[in-house]
Amino acid sequence: MSLFWIDIRELAEIQTMATSKKVITRVEWEKKLNDVRVRKDNMNELVMNFIVAENFRLESGTEPEIDLATITDRMAVKKAVQRGNVEDAIEKVNNLNPEILDTNPLLFFHLQQQRMIELIRNGKVEAALEFAQEELAPRGEENQSFLEELERTVALLAFEDVANCPVSELLDISQRLKTATEVNAAILTSQNHEKDPKLPSLLKMLIWVQNQLDKKASYPRINDISAAALEDSVV
Repeated sequence: MSLFWIDIRELAEIQTMATSKKVITRVEWEKKLNDVRVRKDNMNELVMNFIVAENFRLESGTEPEIDLATITDRMAVKKAVQRGNVEDAIEKVNNLNPEILDTNPLLFFHLQQQRMIELIRNGKVEAALEFAQEELAPRGEENQSFLEELERTVALLAFEDVANCPVSELLDISQRLKTATEVNAAILTSQNHEKDPKLPSLLKMLIWVQNQLDKKASYPRINDISAAALEDSVV
């Protein structure tokens, strides 16, 4: 994949060095592309990073960059948060790696905040207040941003019609999704995996480089990313 990245940089350099729009023939372009050697195992890792599929591992003999055995556990954590079962999610995270929450106080606070939100959602006002005093208030005293978030959450209790209160978004499903995404990212980071697949980023980079090169040269470009076929540009 590093060679693929180098190739993209070389294309960008062509654009930078060109002083006037030049014509690059298909023969010249294909020769340049053919001179680039991409190792098969690098390409396999790139594809595996994107699809994370067990059948690819069996067919190619490439060990996946992401441990497939951990995917089910990670998805279970996300689903638990998305369903509002935060206690279960915290237990699952600790089973995966206790250091995730021990070393990330902001994430732990957000999970605890989500627990309080779920108590309020279920009409357990007294339990929510008690939880706020015992679990969230001490953390708020240590961090001003935590305190502000706690105050916003407690504000839900001051309104009878929470659906139309100034902080009603905390009860929206998007708040659960936001917390679930944060947890998922932390788990991936702890496993030394990237949050986003590499392939889409590389394709976006390819499109950007081609758009820049179009200003300086006419060359066989890739218009259909899915087909990856070179097409002669009109001079």
